[in-house]
Amino acid sequence: MRIWTLIKIIAALAVLGVMGFTGMLAYHISVKPLGGIFAKIVPDPADVVSNQHAEEVDKMLDSKEMPDIEPGEKAYQKAIELIATGSTAEAREKLESIVTTYPSSTTASEARRIVGEMNLDEILSPEHMEGKLTHVVQRGDSYLAIVNKQRTNLDCLMLLNGLTDFGGLQPGDDLVVMPLEFRLLIEPQKKFLSLWSKGKFVKDYPIVRIEQLSSIAALKTTIDSRAGFYDGKKLVLGNKGYRQSDKVLQLAKSPIQIRPMPASNEAGTILPRGIYLKASDMEELNLLTRPGNEVEIRLSPR
Repeated sequence: MRIWTLIKIIAALAVLGVMGFTGMLAYHISVKPLGGIFAKIVPDPADVVSNQHAEEVDKMLDSKEMPDIEPGEKAYQKAIELIATGSTAEAREKLESIVTTYPSSTTASEARRIVGEMNLDEILSPEHMEGKLTHVVQRGDSYLAIVNKQRTNLDCLMLLNGLTDFGGLQPGDDLVVMPLEFRLLIEPQKKFLSLWSKGKFVKDYPIVRIEQLSSIAALKTTIDSRAGFYDGKKLVLGNKGYRQSDKVLQLAKSPIQIRPMPASNEAGTILPRGIYLKASDMEELNLLTRPGNEVEIRLSPR
């Protein structure tokens, strides 16, 4: 009798246990997740979604499924971030890497423009002495003697020293001078003239127009002369009207000239054979060049 009673008690407890577990399972599913064994039996739907999302992210991060991001674009984005935080030196390195390593990148043109602006800010600043030197005036020195000795030009000398005229030089005076050793690369098909220094890119100048392109051939030469033209007269620095004149670079071994695009060019007007830049770009290029600078005309393969 006692054994039978014990069996009934055990059975009753088992039934109560099953009922309790069933109730808690129902609460886990419909009201609130309880964790533990219930989570293993019926996982939390939010966890299921989260796991599915994580799997999708893992697939997206798989290099085989992610679209490739152009290396030049990555470098450009990083450079812009560095500029925004004031790290201009690091930004320039990134931009220069695009110019030299990824020249066909979609960001290469903009990278060259930004690098060019950075370079010119330093080149034309008398406070930035890299690439410049100080000339101590000696007895008997003249401005022409100084620019010839230092391989520069009068325009650049006057700009760097804040000169407005050719006042008398005094022995012991210090002049900031910048030897102009830039190389010009002209690429007619790409419509760009670029300035280089010891194999390093300096700045681009867009070509506005090329007159008689068919007669321009690949060529390595030098700048033969530089002058200003105003009202049909050839002028040099110091002549009246030179500041307002059209600056022209004449190439050696070639009839080609590098000239500013006229402000108003009537339809049908035949311009002299040459390569035309914006007037402001031509002024800048004239400032940075001298007779003897190397020039290469490079034709792109057709």
